[in-house]
Amino acid sequence: MAIEELTSAPETLDALGLAILPSELGQAQMHRVVASFRRWLDDYKEGAELLHAYGSSRLSFAGPTPATRFASQLDALDAAAKTKHGRTFAALTLDEIRALAREALAGERGTGVPGPDRATHVAAALLGHFYTSSQATDLCYLAAIGRNTCRPLAKSGAKPA
Repeated sequence: MAIEELTSAPETLDALGLAILPSELGQAQMHRVVASFRRWLDDYKEGAELLHAYGSSRLSFAGPTPATRFASQLDALDAAAKTKHGRTFAALTLDEIRALAREALAGERGTGVPGPDRATHVAAALLGHFYTSSQATDLCYLAAIGRNTCRPLAKSGAKPA
């Protein structure tokens, strides 16, 4: 089931992305990252075999779709916005959205940003989706590294642009 079908306000995820993704991306790129996250959710297959560690024969499988949990969290963010500010989440300022997102993430534990499949909150999953991408690596190093992408063998020794 697609996340758009599960939540009453898909624009809530768009607003969340604009507030928590790195501003260096710019709005157009932030929208592409959120769209990519939606595609990841749409393509998520419960029970799919996952990659296993090198040399290990132990198989693991994808759990239930996080879309249902994430949709209810987006609805909760929208409800909190209406209660606190009298407006929908998407109608809030970036600072108001960030404050509500911080409140929602206050109970999260662990260090670092989890991968989107291990995140317990939609905000952490969206960040995890971005920060595990090749695009995030390129942004971090300010170079066209293209992590996990193919490039010709002849260029493998060349320094990234």
